[in-house]
Amino acid sequence: MKTTAIYLLIVAYIFAGSYHFINPSFYQPFFPPYLQKWSSTLNLLAGIAEIALAVCMIFSPTRNMASYGLIALLIAFIPAHIYMIQKGSFMLGSFSVTPIISWLRLLVLQPLLILWVWWVRK
Repeated sequence: MKTTAIYLLIVAYIFAGSYHFINPSFYQPFFPPYLQKWSSTLNLLAGIAEIALAVCMIFSPTRNMASYGLIALLIAFIPAHIYMIQKGSFMLGSFSVTPIISWLRLLVLQPLLILWVWWVRK
């Protein structure tokens, strides 16, 4: 079960990281105003980090270090989730992001992702 969880995590992060390059405008609504000036650069760095850390999760010797990196990245994304809550309802393509969805992402999804990464670290 743990092996499956590791590989699902790797695939998810490679996909998520790649999406930063495939559709960078998708991430624009997540950047608070104080980060807008650097949003393109930060978006690309996030994509690179997600892909690199996912690749490092493949190998046992680098998995523990990569897990700490992914957890740090998930924590670094918290201001974006707080901004989504402050923003209220907004459209993300054809999907309506409501405050409830933003709260669930911050209080449920982020902690679950952190726990998932922590669990598969060794």
